[in-house]
Amino acid sequence: MRRGIKEMDIILSRFAGARLDAMNNEALDLYEALLGESDHDLYQWVSGQASPPQPYEALIGQIAAQISRAQ
Repeated sequence: MRRGIKEMDIILSRFAGARLDAMNNEALDLYEALLGESDHDLYQWVSGQASPPQPYEALIGQIAAQISRAQ
């Protein structure tokens, strides 16, 4: 996976490596849709600088929680 912002490439790659195998089809579809969003928006959502759209709230929360655990 290659993104425009290196930080998002790292964040999403780590999340995918840790969580994708356990995700059901609905969650995978949502993750795939999330990957279609701009890196700028994704970074703001994951970093808490902006609120994500409702369909992505739980998924962004999971990604942000993984970042917090890794620090």
